[in-house]
Amino acid sequence: MIGTLVNTAAVAGGGMIGLLLKKRMPERVTTIYFQAIGLFTLAIGASMAIEMEKILIVVSSLAIGSLLGEWADLEKGTERMSDYLKHRFRIGSEKFSEGLVTAFLLFCVGSLTIIGTIQEGTGGSPDLLFTKSLMDFFSAILLASAFGAGVVISAIPLFIFQASLTLLAKYAATLFTDDIILGLTSTGGIMLIGLGINILGIKKLRIMNMLPSLIIVVLLIWIFG
Repeated sequence: MIGTLVNTAAVAGGGMIGLLLKKRMPERVTTIYFQAIGLFTLAIGASMAIEMEKILIVVSSLAIGSLLGEWADLEKGTERMSDYLKHRFRIGSEKFSEGLVTAFLLFCVGSLTIIGTIQEGTGGSPDLLFTKSLMDFFSAILLASAFGAGVVISAIPLFIFQASLTLLAKYAATLFTDDIILGLTSTGGIMLIGLGINILGIKKLRIMNMLPSLIIVVLLIWIFG
């Protein structure tokens, strides 16, 4: 699991550097920086969603997953958790939860993550995850300098997610078909586009409540694919 450990350290380290840069940014620079991060998130999301196949399954997954997330009110639960963490560790970031969700989706939902963990979990080389670690390191610097400590904390769910995929791949690699990888990437890309809209202040979308869609799309493709 060396690839996941390196990736986690890269996100945490990049996030720390980003926090140091954030303290030295004047307000007018921060404003234009958020706009750049919003466009960057939109571009990443579009690049992930553009090769979408099985459109009905992706749309159904987003609809069902969003309803489940709304029923569970994951958004409010995340806000309560972020408020607790900010109070417990005296974190002053106003965009803690937004940074946490943005970083998690950006770092964890993508073909490179899934293929890299499968490769390592089945006894292959961790080279793909090392490459991803380098990319995530610089992305974490950018995101943390905009959003603050939530990006650093995202290293924890990143580790849990990638470690779980690696262990699952070790015993059930055949579950990760090309269709499932593409479905996860497409669904995650659409959610990243939504996050980009949030960051740019165009409209407030409850992206956290859409997270169950990532589980639903796997189930639907497994059943109907």
